[in-house]
Amino acid sequence: MRTKLSNFDFNLPKNLIAQYPASERTDSRLMVIHKDSGKIEHKIFKDIIDYVEDKDAIIINNTKVFPARLYGKKEKTGAKIEVFLLRELNKTVGLWDVLVDPARKIRVGNKLYFYDKNNKEVLAAEVVDNTTSRGRTIRFLHDGDEESFQAILRALGQTPLPKYITRNSEASDIERYQTVYAKEVGAVAAPTAGLHFSRELCKMLEIKGGYFGEVTLHVGMGTFRPIDVEDLSKHKMEAEYFKIPDATADLVNKTRENGKNVMCIGTTSMRALESSVTASKQLRAAEGWTNLFIFPPYDFSIANRMVTNFHLPKSSLMIMVSAFAGHELLMDAYQVAIKEKYRFYSYGDAMLII
Repeated sequence: MRTKLSNFDFNLPKNLIAQYPASERTDSRLMVIHKDSGKIEHKIFKDIIDYVEDKDAIIINNTKVFPARLYGKKEKTGAKIEVFLLRELNKTVGLWDVLVDPARKIRVGNKLYFYDKNNKEVLAAEVVDNTTSRGRTIRFLHDGDEESFQAILRALGQTPLPKYITRNSEASDIERYQTVYAKEVGAVAAPTAGLHFSRELCKMLEIKGGYFGEVTLHVGMGTFRPIDVEDLSKHKMEAEYFKIPDATADLVNKTRENGKNVMCIGTTSMRALESSVTASKQLRAAEGWTNLFIFPPYDFSIANRMVTNFHLPKSSLMIMVSAFAGHELLMDAYQVAIKEKYRFYSYGDAMLII
């Protein structure tokens, strides 16, 4: 059964997990998969322009990653604590849901202190509740306004590179672990399929006749949590905020009416679109939260093309791509990618499914 988690497992050599991005965004490799014929082509990402036609729609996720990883110290013991910001619950009182590591050392009532480069305390927080296994709700203790608080978070925070990138965050990651069109702050991880686009490539695609449509889906940690059930129908995704503007809904619906292609850049853009479909298979402007989990078999309503990276075995991202490409074809493509030494995960290479 395609709904079994074990059907999405494969052996990935660790040396294929990209630790750094390509020297230039558009120089990543691009595997092109043709769903109808099963043909696989090997290209460079900038060649994507050859697969965009006049009046096609290209749907991008404009979410922006914020510096979500902080390091502080626990009161009294001075033990070093990692605090990973997940979502702001209440601006007025400074409430956030976070992950803490090591979680066993952090209890409700504990105070955490954060220091600048000169070892001066600039922020404090109090743990007010427990959530998931490593999760806590904390209240930041800050007397200033929202703007000064956000400035402190930007100064203290580090680019939240995924754990499988084993090196430390570097200054260059601030720019490279962000799409060139990012603008809506709220993600704890980048929509990585978009990392391959440069401003120049976007302009070239527009000149060719492609129309860009923006959606927002703030990527949360739930996207990356391991699936712990064999029966995929029992897996529950954590909700993520999304928004589809009127202009994007109009663009997509008009594009489909004209028989042109709708290309989704990344699984996050695809989830946003599939979260707001009318009974007549039209895209509806919307704003809210989605916990949609897409797994085979699934009838996609909107996009007929998709750009994505190479994902973790048994991940929700890989499973969604399988639903779009076809399970056997995708598994075969992943084996080709391993043989051809494509680079995997966030800073890795890309796949175009048409």
